[in-house]
Order: sequence, then structure tokens, then C-alpha cells
Amino acid sequence: RALRSRSRVEVVTDSKYVAQGSLEWMPGWKKNGRRRREGKQFKPVKNVELWQLLDELLQRHDVRFTVVKGHSGHPENERCDELAVAESMKFR
Repeated sequence: RALRSRSRVEVVTDSKYVAQGSLEWMPGWKKNGRRRREGKQFKPVKNVELWQLLDELLQRHDVRFTVVKGHSGHPENERCDELAVAESMKFR
């Protein structure tokens, strides 16, 4: 959200789910009213408000996803993990 003009962005993540959801599944979710197929039924996409925000941002920028293995010594990924754990501890 901090980027004011269209930018090229690389998202480095250890979540295949986020990368695949953003690149492959989101168009189908949108077409199906933000629902996903579970067996023969459609169920609401979990964390739909976060996916909607991500979708808006993906439309604004040229985004590339790079998936790295978690806890593998990737410096930026390790730092993000530290920050996420520290924040989650505030809610205990």
C-alpha cells in the first residue's frame, strides 16, 4: 500500500499457498463470488478480506513471486519470521 505509483515488485515468501493463490486460484475465486470448491460444494475463501486487499494491490503493480524454503537461512525470510513471531506473542 505504501507504493504510490505502479511499480515492479518481487514478493519473497515461504508460502506456496500465498503465491499459488495469488497467481492461479484468485481468478476462479473471484468468478465464483470469492468462494472455493470443496468437494461438490462451494465454501467461502478463508481470510477473504486479506485476499481482496492483495488482489487490489496485485492489480496496481507488476508483481512477481519468489518462493523460498522456510527456515533455510534466507536472511530476509528469517527476519520476517522473527517479526511475525514477536507480533503473535502480543496476542497470547
